[in-house]
Amino acid sequence: MRRVAVTLALTALLAGCSGHHHKQQAAAPAVARLSATSCHPKLKGIDCAILTVPLDHKGRVRGSLKLRVALAGPAHAPRGVALFLTGGPGESGALFIPAILGKLGNAVKGYRVVMLDQRGTGDGALSCPALQRAVGASDLAVPPLGALRSCAASIGPRRRFYTTADTLADLDSLRGALGVRRWTLDGVSYGTFVAERYALRYPDRVGRLVLDSVVPHDRIEPFQLETIHAVPRVLRAACRATHCGTDPVSDLAAVVRRYHNGPALLDSLVTLSIGDPDYQGVPGALAAARAGDPARLERLMAGTRRGDRLPAAFLSVGLHDSTLCADYPQPWGGPSVPIAARRAAIARAAARLTPATVAPFDKATATSNGELITCENWPPLPLRPPAVPRELPDVPVLLLAGDRDLSTPLAWAREEARRAPDGRLVVVPGAGHSVQLRAKDPIARRSLVRFLQR
Repeated sequence: MRRVAVTLALTALLAGCSGHHHKQQAAAPAVARLSATSCHPKLKGIDCAILTVPLDHKGRVRGSLKLRVALAGPAHAPRGVALFLTGGPGESGALFIPAILGKLGNAVKGYRVVMLDQRGTGDGALSCPALQRAVGASDLAVPPLGALRSCAASIGPRRRFYTTADTLADLDSLRGALGVRRWTLDGVSYGTFVAERYALRYPDRVGRLVLDSVVPHDRIEPFQLETIHAVPRVLRAACRATHCGTDPVSDLAAVVRRYHNGPALLDSLVTLSIGDPDYQGVPGALAAARAGDPARLERLMAGTRRGDRLPAAFLSVGLHDSTLCADYPQPWGGPSVPIAARRAAIARAAARLTPATVAPFDKATATSNGELITCENWPPLPLRPPAVPRELPDVPVLLLAGDRDLSTPLAWAREEARRAPDGRLVVVPGAGHSVQLRAKDPIARRSLVRFLQR
């Protein structure tokens, strides 16, 4: 799951809705509450509210959280409520609503559009400054272990209350507080995972699903093999489009063998699939590095690392790691397995990898990705990832994918489409990540209008 899905120029709105933060209270409320609050003057036509939810929905631990909510449109909109879910995990939501409305336009006509800061994000972000500086928005950057451990220690045992399952309970509390029986969910990147899991948990409360840049609802391959396998197709397509005159895949394999920079190079290519799916300059930089001049490639990789830096209020690394490492099975099993047992489990799984399995990269690229290393070293908690059905419920589903997306590769969207009894997959040529908001080709937005307005 790529951390950045909807990062747009909203610095001017950072003041947002005034004076409300997520914070632990003395006692958990019996029920969730939605309370109106004032918004920043620049959020014209937007209503703001605070959703108060229990820290622990099971009631074992006292405390509450205050989640900021933004709402656009009449309370009794003719088409009902559409909840837009941002990515990460860890990305804020409420302050993005003007940009989302501007991008989606006619697709959400007649809906009341709702966005929120999920628990641990936005004003109440789980803040880990050293780790945030080190890895920012990147899933695959290798974290300094000291900063990682310090982050987990600063959050403490309450890390167990920042899973997707907790967010699902928050969302259903919001639905109830809004007084709607059924709503539409539109998610991007990790937001698709939340939408899928919500639909599986509450199938009778979902009218439609939009899944953009799809994450499978039951697994992520820990060695990033689907992404690795997508790289040759994506780079060759980008090369053909610009008549680059080289073989970027052969050059990439030679560069990895020569410079042993596979993990960082894969991270950069994934980042480019979000911001520059044309991969401008990549074939030439790879060819030059293969010939012994790596300067251009090093500059390109440094540029993507700078672009990954974001403050916790926009994307919380602490929340990202708390959620990711609790939600998904790893080679060692679930989050309760002791750290000492995890490295041996990785080694056993990695022994099955062959050069062909990881081409055009190497085994170190697969086994040293930041996501795997983060969860290997994230302290255990007595949690078990929930078992989920193989198929999505029988509700209308629109799946959107860019054919050059390496953050959530096309294979994931195809897999999830096979599991949607009433699903339709639209692949946008030449597009990368978050096609509703970023793709130049209008096919995704046209499909969205037809799907939401029919």
